[in-house]
Amino acid sequence: MQHVELEVYRVWDRSVRWFHWINVLSVLALLGTGLVIYNGKTLGIAGDAKILLKELHVWSGYIFALNLGWRIVQGFSGSYFARWRAILPFSRNYLTELGAYLRSLRGGEPRQYLGHNPLGRLMVLLLFLLLITQAITGLVLAGTDLYYPPLGNWIAQWVAPAGVDPASLVAGNKSMVDALAWDEMRAFRKPFISLHVQVFFVLLGAVVLHVAGVVIAELRERSGFISAMITGDKALTKPPVDMPE
Repeated sequence: MQHVELEVYRVWDRSVRWFHWINVLSVLALLGTGLVIYNGKTLGIAGDAKILLKELHVWSGYIFALNLGWRIVQGFSGSYFARWRAILPFSRNYLTELGAYLRSLRGGEPRQYLGHNPLGRLMVLLLFLLLITQAITGLVLAGTDLYYPPLGNWIAQWVAPAGVDPASLVAGNKSMVDALAWDEMRAFRKPFISLHVQVFFVLLGAVVLHVAGVVIAELRERSGFISAMITGDKALTKPPVDMPE
């Protein structure tokens, strides 16, 4: 049996790894609670139970949004492979490298990378666009559904009738609001909830595609792609094409 020499490289720092796993857990919590809320009528969930589910969904969303915000900052100030220039498909030679990578796949000897391969960069871009969209629309909906920050106070003031303290409004109780203002608020909310639901299902599909892509890349490249997000290290059998200068 031929002995293959492995070279170990430090790739993902602790901040990137923490972001990844917090993101995994929070997205799973959001997908789970979101699916139950979406199918609430079929499941017979209403009243206080529905409000509780929305609260769990929103608190999971806060963790998700804060974690995502931290990762966005790290894209500008983090380590080499945490930065946007290393993970997004916008470098000057990206298309050339994508072609070279696809040819290497067809030849059975895939080029090896410390960071994401060119196809992985496309998936990273898609995932971040979907995640950012969900974070923004979700924060708007937290205010319209539960009067939660960051827009909850403004929404409560919008729908509270004269003489009623906006802080006294109770989520799910329409008897305490001004009917006309409530209808206006719900019209404002409509495009956000539509986009949130649509992107929810696209994200669900993207997550499945992402996991499949990671497994396939691990089997083809055998670079410790999965374990690297735990240890931070990749073990390659040949020199990487994206070695930092």
